[in-house]
Amino acid sequence: MKKIVLTLAFVVLAVSSAFAGDTSFDVMIAGGGTGGTAAAIQASRMGMRVLIVEPTSMLGGQATAAGVSTMDDMSRIESGLYKEFIDRVKKYYADMKKSIATPYWKEHGKAFEPSVGDAILKDMAASSDILFHSSIVSVDLERKLASVKTPDGVREIGFGVLIDATEYGDIIPMVGARYRAGNAISPNIKKDSFIQDITWTAIIRKYPDGVPERLRPKSPLPDYEKAKKNYMTYVTKDGFDFQGRYPVKMPVNLISHNAYRAVPDSFAPGSYTGAKKNWPKISKTGVNWGNDYPGMYLLMNHYGLNVMFLEDKATRAQMERDALIKTLHFIYYIQHELGANWSVDEHEYGELPEAAKNFPDEWKEIARHMPPIPYVRESRRVLGAYTLNSKAVHENSLSWRNGHKNHEFSDAIAIGGYNLDVHGGDDDDDIESELGEKQSSIWGNMPQGPFQVPMKILIPESADNFIVAEKNLSMSRLVSSALRLQPITMMTGQAAGALAAVAIKSGLQPRDVQPIYVQKRLADDGVVLSLCNYSDVPRESKHFASIQISNLYGLLKPRTYPSMTGANINSSGSKGQKGRFGVDKFITKKDFEAMIARAEEIKGAKLELPPIPVTMTRGDAVDMIVNAIASEE
Repeated sequence: MKKIVLTLAFVVLAVSSAFAGDTSFDVMIAGGGTGGTAAAIQASRMGMRVLIVEPTSMLGGQATAAGVSTMDDMSRIESGLYKEFIDRVKKYYADMKKSIATPYWKEHGKAFEPSVGDAILKDMAASSDILFHSSIVSVDLERKLASVKTPDGVREIGFGVLIDATEYGDIIPMVGARYRAGNAISPNIKKDSFIQDITWTAIIRKYPDGVPERLRPKSPLPDYEKAKKNYMTYVTKDGFDFQGRYPVKMPVNLISHNAYRAVPDSFAPGSYTGAKKNWPKISKTGVNWGNDYPGMYLLMNHYGLNVMFLEDKATRAQMERDALIKTLHFIYYIQHELGANWSVDEHEYGELPEAAKNFPDEWKEIARHMPPIPYVRESRRVLGAYTLNSKAVHENSLSWRNGHKNHEFSDAIAIGGYNLDVHGGDDDDDIESELGEKQSSIWGNMPQGPFQVPMKILIPESADNFIVAEKNLSMSRLVSSALRLQPITMMTGQAAGALAAVAIKSGLQPRDVQPIYVQKRLADDGVVLSLCNYSDVPRESKHFASIQISNLYGLLKPRTYPSMTGANINSSGSKGQKGRFGVDKFITKKDFEAMIARAEEIKGAKLELPPIPVTMTRGDAVDMIVNAIASEE
C-alpha cells in the first residue's frame, strides 16, 4: 500500500505545479470521474493539452470518490482504457498475492480499494493538468472561456472543446443547452417528478482486536430508530445465508451482506475470493445495499428521489446530508445491534465531507473516512438530435443472437452490458412516454446481452464546442439506468476524449466529425466496437480493429455470421457460436470492387488506393480500405 500512497502523492504534486500560469487548453473537462478521467487520458494521448476540473481530491468519481469500487460489469467487458485500468489493478494486487475477484458472492467479479483506483487513475492521467477542489461556475461557449473556482480564487480559462463529465450534468444548463431531468425537458422541468435514488456508500473493515474508540460512536445520529427498522429487513444476527439464488431471501446475515460487495484488503494478511468458503475471511467490504436514499423512506409518498435534487443546490445539499446520515446509521446498527467489530476503513479517504460539517464531534472522525461524494445514479441528460431509448438498446442487443441479424449502430463507440436497473422513480408517470417508454418497458426491453453506445448521443442538438461524457448522454431514463455503470461510463468517456481531439485537429464542430475517424482511433487503441465476433479474428489479430469497423459499415460480408453472442463479450460463447470471417482467404474482384464502392459512399469522396496486388487476403483488403477511409488526406 505504501507504494500506491507514494505514487498518489507524487502525481498530486505534479499536476498541481504543472497548472501554474496556464490560461488555455485544447480540451477542458468538468469532472474527473470515470468518464472525465478516461476522456482526459484519451485526448492527451492524441496530443491535446487537457485540463480536468474536479471538485474532490480524487480521480474516478463513482468508482473511487463515491466508493463504488466493486465493478458492475455484467458482461465482463474489458476494453480500451477500462481494460488498461483493470489490468493495472490486477497487477497491483497480484504483486501482493491478492485476488480482485472478491464481490457478488462469486469468483469472476472485480474490486479494489478506492485509494488504489484513485492512485492508478492519477498515474494514467499524469500528462493532463488537474485542478482539484475546483469547479466551473460559468461558461461562455462563443468565446470558449470558462470561469473556474479554485482554492486560490476564480480563474478565467480558455478551451477548444468543453466536456461535461460531472456527476450531475451541471455544465449543461450553464452553456444553455436543453436537457432532460426526470421525465421533462428544460426549461419546463416538473418539480414534482422523480429520478433514481442516490446512495452514500461506505468502505468498512473488520477490526479483529476491537473497533478503535474513535471509530465507535456512543450515541446515534437523529432518526436512528427509523433507520434501524429499515436495516432489520436487510441484515440481522440470525439472518439467512445467501444461497446463490435470486431473489435474495431477506434478511441476510452479516457475513452474507459483507460478501456482496467485498473488496481486497491491502492491510490484512492472505487473500480471498468471492467463493462461499472464503466468506469468513473477508475483512473489507462496501456498504451499498439497503442504504439507497430515500429508498424505503419515500419522498412525497413516492419511490425515488425528487428531481429538485438536480435542479436546486440547497435541496441537493440537504438530501446528500440525509443520505450520508442514513449510511452512518448502518455503521451504528452493525456495531450496537449486531455486535460486529466493523467500522469505517481508517485507511480510506481522510477529508470531512461537506455534508458532515455540522455533525457531532464523535461522528466527524468517522465521517472523515467516508467517501467525499454520494453515488449518483441519474443526472441531467443533454438533449441531442437523437435520443436513445430502451427499445433501440434491446434491438441492438439482439444483434447476431438466436437467428437475429445486424442491429448494430454504425456509429458505435463503446459496448456496455447491464440490465435496465432503476432504483426508484419507475412508475409510468415518471418515465418519458414521448420516447415510447413506460414501466413495462423495463422488462419488455431488457437488453439480452451486450449492447452498443452510438456516438451521436454524446453530442447536444445545437451547442457548439461542447459534448458530454458521463451519465448525462442523450438517452431515456431507462437507458440511463443501464449506461450509468463504471465500465461503460469509462468507455464512453474515452470516446468523448477521442471525439474532442478529432474535432480540434480537423477544425470541425463535434457534430460534423464523421464517426469513422473516431472509431478508427478507438479500435486501434483496443476498444471493442462490434457485437459480431469471429473465431478466426481474435483480439490479438492484426486485422481485429479494421474488421470491427467493417462489421459496423457492412464493408465485407463474413463467410458465416455468429449463431449467438454470449453474455460474456470476451468469449461470446463456445467456438461454434462465433462466426467466421475468412480472414486468410483471397478476396474476389467482385467483393473488392463492392467494398471500394461502399467505402467511397462512407467517405463521400473517391479513394486514392495503391496498386492492388494480384492476390490479397480478405483481412489485408479490409485493412487497406479502412485505412483509406479514415485517412485525413
